Amino acid sequence: MAGEAAHHLGRVLRAQTGQLYELSDGEHVWVARIESVGRDCVQFALVEALPAVHPSLHLTLLLAVVKFDAFEWAIEKATELGVNTIVPLAAERSEKDLLTASAKRSGRWKKILLEASQQSRRVRVPLLSNLVRPDIAFASREDGLRVILSERATAPPLRKVLEGQQTKKAIVAIGPEGGWTDAEFAAAQNGGFLEASLGRLILRTETAVVAALASLNYDQDSE
Repeated sequence: MAGEAAHHLGRVLRAQTGQLYELSDGEHVWVARIESVGRDCVQFALVEALPAVHPSLHLTLLLAVVKFDAFEWAIEKATELGVNTIVPLAAERSEKDLLTASAKRSGRWKKILLEASQQSRRVRVPLLSNLVRPDIAFASREDGLRVILSERATAPPLRKVLEGQQTKKAIVAIGPEGGWTDAEFAAAQNGGFLEASLGRLILRTETAVVAALASLNYDQDSE
């Protein structure tokens, strides 16, 4: 192990020769023993292969940019809940100053995803996409179940939308605090998204992320 990760392990965590760690290359997991600790390099010896658990449901989260503390909390929890890809959205009702500043936050957001993956012992770190407009994200040709969370009174409960669905892939779109515009709803409908409600209470964006992903993960097995 080299670079920043090795520096953190050796200098911050004060790793010692002989200690055991779990290592992953994104596909496999091993128990490994530290053989030597240098300034920016840690040498390991692989001891034992461990089962690599992969979620059976591939989840993509389309998430409107909101205030950064809430957005960062949301992507951290989304990582813990097994999301595979996070796509930040420049929604019409996202604050423009936040959209302008978001490009400079990409490195920080990737670090959050890495640390959340390590904490939850995930094999793979989620992919963070570039900021895009909702209409572009909704028009993606990816297959799978597509759900857009909605506050409209006509939207059926998410539970009803998920009933009988047998899918290995799902895309869920969650809007900003002000909600989606009519044009964004129309773009989602054209992209094959189904409207779904999380109930009569109005949830903050980060709360909706946890509720929706937990519902999508319900009764899903890991492979």
